[in-house]
Amino acid sequence: ALESPENEIWLSPISIWEFLLLVEKGRLTPGMPPRQWIAETMNRLPTREAPVTHEVAQQSRVLDLPHEDPADRFLAATAKVLELTLVTADRRLTGSRQFAVLSN
Repeated sequence: ALESPENEIWLSPISIWEFLLLVEKGRLTPGMPPRQWIAETMNRLPTREAPVTHEVAQQSRVLDLPHEDPADRFLAATAKVLELTLVTADRRLTGSRQFAVLSN
């Protein structure tokens, strides 16, 4: 199961960037300053940082995705390059067969 303690949780810096953009646009309200929310969440939830490498950048342009959203491209490419499962609610990504994906 996804909640298994044997599973590692990887977090891309792109996800942090997207979170901050959504807060700036008023689409998310974390209830505290965003940097504080990030710090507290990271302390509660042990994660590994998924690096944005040259290979990830190149793969982001090679993947055949149904849209050009740069953040989604980097997240999908990170999953492919690092052989991770991307957990997302984005229906445009959940149907991909180019990388492992799990709908949340």
